[in-house]
Order: sequence, then C-alpha cells, then structure tokens
Amino acid sequence: MTKRYSIILTLFLVGITFYLGSNLRASAVKDRYHYENTGEIVWEINTKEKVVALTFDDGPHPKYTAEILEILEKHNAKATFFVVGELAEKNPDLILRQYNEGHEIANHTYTHHPKTTLSKLELELKQTDDLIFSITGYRPELFRPVEGQYTDQMIQSVVKKGYQVVMWSWHQDTEDWKSPGVHRIEKKVLNNVEPGNIILFHDGGGNRSQTVKALEKIIEELQKQDYVFVTVSELIKINNKQEK
Repeated sequence: MTKRYSIILTLFLVGITFYLGSNLRASAVKDRYHYENTGEIVWEINTKEKVVALTFDDGPHPKYTAEILEILEKHNAKATFFVVGELAEKNPDLILRQYNEGHEIANHTYTHHPKTTLSKLELELKQTDDLIFSITGYRPELFRPVEGQYTDQMIQSVVKKGYQVVMWSWHQDTEDWKSPGVHRIEKKVLNNVEPGNIILFHDGGGNRSQTVKALEKIIEELQKQDYVFVTVSELIKINNKQEK
C-alpha cells in the first residue's frame, strides 16, 4: 500500500511539474502588445501616409538579389534587405550595390540557424555587422530573428546592443519561400495592403523566380495607388514624427 501510494504521489508530482513547466514556457515570451508599447519590436506602423516597406530575407543571392535590385532601380523604389552574413561574404558586390543604391541593409544572423544559443547569436550578429561594415562602412541598426522566432532574453540582448527588432505585418507574409505561384504572391500583397505595412519577401534560400516576377507587378500596381516604397528605418521615422 505504501509503495502504491509512493508511485501515485510521484506521478502526481511529475504531472504538476510538467504542467507548471509548460505554462512557464508558454508565458516566457511577452506578447506583441507589450513589445509594440515598448517599441522594441516593430511589426508595422499606424499611419495614413501611403507608405510601405518592402523587406527581403535570406540573401544575397547572385541571381535573384541582382534581379530584384534591377526592378527596384527601374521603379525608383527603396527596400530593406535582411542579409545572412555568410552569403554577404560570398557576394560583397551585391551588398555594396544595395548600399550605394540607397537601400537599407539589416542583420539576419551569419548562418541563418533558427535554433542557437544566445551567446552564439550575439557572436553571429557581430560577425555580420563587422562584415557589412568592411564592405560599406555602415553598421546595421535593424535585426530580424530567423523565421521570426524570438525569446524575451533574445530581445533584451539585441536591444541592449542597440538594435531595433523588425518583424513584418502579419497579413503581409507572402510565403514566397513555398513557391505558391506568382499570382498568389501578388494577390497576398495587393488584396491586403494598408499604409504603414512591412511586407515580407525572400531574395535567398531557394528559387525566388516567382518573387522576382510578382515584385514588378506589385510595385507597379501600388505606385498607381500612390504608394511610396521606403526603408524600414524611414517608416519608423514617420511613426516617431506622428507620435510627437
């Protein structure tokens, strides 16, 4: 009887520990409301100005990034590139071109591994920053977590180092990495666009030919609607002016 009671008690304690541990893990990340209020993470801004920010993750890619830059130059549109350090190291000419053509270069880690330790992340941020600085003389001020995954500890660390964390408008994730088709990418953006949106594309990490084809149509249609394409930092400045 004593042995049976001991087993039941042990199972009960294990269950309680698991339950509490799950709840602690669930509450380990503060919600969007908290981080928008502190300004430590930006998803979009609330404005009536017809401005949007085009953002590209996971590059640079020798083919697709170059094609995207051609389209942006053709339409006099600016964008923000969240670059992967090891790819930037292989394509310094594209990084320099992004900088010289007035686009914003931001940090998306060095290896693009979504699961890493905080100390490794801090090292990768520095690696990427130093690399971009060696190419352009500019140090990124923006950071986007790999796959949008973050913890409170991560945010505290990168903010302390002076970064602005940038996500994207939830209704403007084109999911172009899935190759859903050019029309679907176009439709996702054009049917949901609102002033102050941050739109998520990818210029690296795979075949981005659909992104390239969709991008030109998206830019043309939004320009017809009098939208202006700005960098994320410019978008944040607009927001700061409004709040004063």
